[in-house]
Amino acid sequence: MTARKVTVPAVRAMKSSQRIGMITAYDFPSARLADAAGSDIILVGDSLGMVILGYPDTLSVTVDDMLHHTRAVARGAMRALIVGDMPYLSYHVSVEESVRNAGRFIQSGAQAVKIEGGKPSRIRVIENGARRRDPGDGTHRPHAAIGERVRRIQGAGERRGRRAAAGR
Repeated sequence: MTARKVTVPAVRAMKSSQRIGMITAYDFPSARLADAAGSDIILVGDSLGMVILGYPDTLSVTVDDMLHHTRAVARGAMRALIVGDMPYLSYHVSVEESVRNAGRFIQSGAQAVKIEGGKPSRIRVIENGARRRDPGDGTHRPHAAIGERVRRIQGAGERRGRRAAAGR
């Protein structure tokens, strides 16, 4: 295990030559353990609403809930890539709010955000440079923004991503 910080480009390089370990953590001690165990990616998932906060579902989780836990996980992980799960309605209301919320996750220590649904907002977040993970096809593939062009780390769906980024 290397002590180097895992980055989106590092994940891209790893995918063709090795398995990538990803685990969910919600707090500082869990992040420390996951990081020490060699996890490449730590997801701060909105499931924390049910698992940690006792909400009846993940729809009750707020951006502030997620940012609080993202900051704790970021303090605990020195090596792993931190992915913040944007909760329901944090990217559905408007493109501007989507970008602002994604930026708040990055400011809180996430290196990427996970976004489900809301195509126009997803694309705008990418165009503004926030790295994201989109589980739209169930595979949780990392994405990165490079100018106006969206490059998928895995080849499946690459043309669809470029068409969406171009507004077609």
